[in-house]
Amino acid sequence: MKENSHDGRKIGYLRVSRENQCLDRQIDGLSAICDEMRLERVSAASRSRPVFEKLISDLRRGDCLVVWDIDRAFRSSFDALKCSDDLLERGIGFQIVAMNLDTSTRHGRLVYSIMAAIAQHEREHLVERTREGLAAARARGARLGRPPKLCDTELLEAKRKLEQDEISLSDLAAKKNMHPWSLVRAIRRLETSSASGDPLADSLKS
Repeated sequence: MKENSHDGRKIGYLRVSRENQCLDRQIDGLSAICDEMRLERVSAASRSRPVFEKLISDLRRGDCLVVWDIDRAFRSSFDALKCSDDLLERGIGFQIVAMNLDTSTRHGRLVYSIMAAIAQHEREHLVERTREGLAAARARGARLGRPPKLCDTELLEAKRKLEQDEISLSDLAAKKNMHPWSLVRAIRRLETSSASGDPLADSLKS
């Protein structure tokens, strides 16, 4: 495969999984060498990446795609290597800042293929360990997910106060740091049967 030199635009791609994920490291690493950057908020496992897909289609011969690290742009080593092949065939460079790697060179491509495979192996290993941990927790009878804000005794006391009009639902929910409907649902889960004319539902309307 012919090696390419890239003398066009250098465009950085930033992917983050969460709204509050810090971008400082990526921005600092890319802004110094890129002409422009594209940001996309999407999880690593998502198959839909409209920003990335549009960027790839917009790149022209002589341009260079720049990412901070492998897992900031691709779901798997297969995806990474396929994209790298496509870019090189189009005369587009590909740089990975954290690795000081340029895959438009033979040496860079060799190192990149090895690193991409390792990154994929680490991701699969992490997923496997997470699944094993959850399975072990379930086998021990552990309760998974977010713990309840109130114990059963507290919920029964809250139910009593509401039914005896000692406090309004909104005030009680605020004291418990809960949304009113969340408190209602928690109390109803304790009830063995539902009755017509539910005072809790009525209190929500007031």
